[in-house]
Amino acid sequence: MSTPESVQSLVDDLHDEAERDRPAEDTPEVGIVMGSDSDLDTMYGAYEALTELGFEEVTDVENPPETRYTFETYVVSAHRTPGLMYAYAETAEDRGLDVIIAGAGGKSADLPNMTASLAYPLPVVGVPVQEKSVSSVLGMPTGAPIVAVDAGKSFNAALSAVQTLAREHDELRDRLVDYHERLQQGVGEVSRDLHESGTARFRAERE
Repeated sequence: MSTPESVQSLVDDLHDEAERDRPAEDTPEVGIVMGSDSDLDTMYGAYEALTELGFEEVTDVENPPETRYTFETYVVSAHRTPGLMYAYAETAEDRGLDVIIAGAGGKSADLPNMTASLAYPLPVVGVPVQEKSVSSVLGMPTGAPIVAVDAGKSFNAALSAVQTLAREHDELRDRLVDYHERLQQGVGEVSRDLHESGTARFRAERE
């Protein structure tokens, strides 16, 4: 069976990029892949987390953002475009990626698992797009590891990816600490507001 031009061009681009010798600063650290564009609403949380932590998205490898830390995003179907999935995962390390976030839905959510197997030893964080996808994403055998978050928690998947990177990049560690401190600050402010306003007034003001 022949490969459609739209898919083959992506496969060729991935292999071409893998053969180029680019500095680490010019390649994305994080890759986001999903099985379908219908998964984008769920996977958007990963985009939000990364951009909140100062990452920018690479949309043109010839003209990457000037930001030090970047990510890329693709639709890669394990069932409909297995060749593209293989090319993406097998070239990931050579293209400069350090960690992959992979999301898929349905009962046969194979993309995270297959990506983890093919990209090994690159770490992969799996995102079950739906509750029925959880067992599929988690069901890796011993010796074929994948890290996974709960259904729909792509934001957390991105935080986990950055935690992995932060072991070698102090700047990212500082950004994660700042993010966590902002969360704590918000909880403290809400707690004081609730206590000083009283339960009934606090609840009414938020309705």
